[in-house]
Amino acid sequence: MQLRFFSSARHLYRNILKPRTPIRATAKPPCDIFINHRGTDTKKTIAGLLDDHFFRMGLRPFLDSKNMKPGDRLFEKIDPAIRGCKIGVAIFSPNYCDSYFCLHELALLIESKKRVIPIFCDVKPSQLQVVDYGNSSAEQLERFSWALEEAKYTVGLTFDTLTGDWSHFLNTATDAVIKNLVELEAENSSKKSTYIVQARRERDEKFSIH
Repeated sequence: MQLRFFSSARHLYRNILKPRTPIRATAKPPCDIFINHRGTDTKKTIAGLLDDHFFRMGLRPFLDSKNMKPGDRLFEKIDPAIRGCKIGVAIFSPNYCDSYFCLHELALLIESKKRVIPIFCDVKPSQLQVVDYGNSSAEQLERFSWALEEAKYTVGLTFDTLTGDWSHFLNTATDAVIKNLVELEAENSSKKSTYIVQARRERDEKFSIH
């Protein structure tokens, strides 16, 4: 069953999601999935495993600990990755809201109108609250709270790291990501077709003789 899932997912990626134009070796391709997570809670567990699982499936995830090196400036690497990604995976954990960076990434994902798949790991949505530690402005706190509420009211996945089935969860999460990527690809193709039709119509109207 698991092998059948892997084969089906790879087939979807090759035939639908794989870029249609070659990417030069010197150009770094944009990521498909931005993994928003609290490193101290999930880097060595769920976030790291998802990153590895997505990569093995032929997708292009962005995980800060894997895609950044010492000397990289955080916002200079993370913000472009968020704006260039196709989808966001937000892993909410007990200490998630204590991190300014987690909340900033989430807010930027929402502001950039990216699809976000929430994963509530060892925490319930109702337990997630933005706390004022005195290092964020009122505007930032409002921005973070708004983004958090948007994510909390988005259908997502839940997982208990102590009792959950890791293999089943990884497959379920990957399936959810691939389905959303396929839907986005279909939407973009439809928009492109509509744009082409409209452009041709406007051109014909411009050059038609009345």
